Amino acid sequence: MTESTATDRAQRNTDIVLTAMRELFAEKDLTALDRYWAEPYVQHSPQLASGLDTLRAAVPGLEGFSWEPQRIAAQGDLVFTHSIVHGWAPNPVVIVDIFRLHNDRIVEHWDVIQDLTAPEATVDGNPMV
Repeated sequence: MTESTATDRAQRNTDIVLTAMRELFAEKDLTALDRYWAEPYVQHSPQLASGLDTLRAAVPGLEGFSWEPQRIAAQGDLVFTHSIVHGWAPNPVVIVDIFRLHNDRIVEHWDVIQDLTAPEATVDGNPMV
């Protein structure tokens, strides 16, 4: 794969993830699952089971949900996001999501979730995102 092709693929995958997450979680459009995800959908989050039915069940109950990506990187079939999320847990959290795409569809997901801590409450005074 040429560098140009790899860059185009990374951008396409990034665009798919950003659109998919906006439509599903912000707009609560469950039909986004049919457009941007594919089975078998493998979930590595300890809070969620694999399969798209898990997302279909979880999304409608999210209140005050917002996903605010602060950093995004893509390599090959992977897209990484570093985000502030409201409405997933009782308090705001910072989430690193890793999405794997196959044939322009999200087929696998990992996440790391941490409570959002204000810079003044951290040892070094640096923000988390």
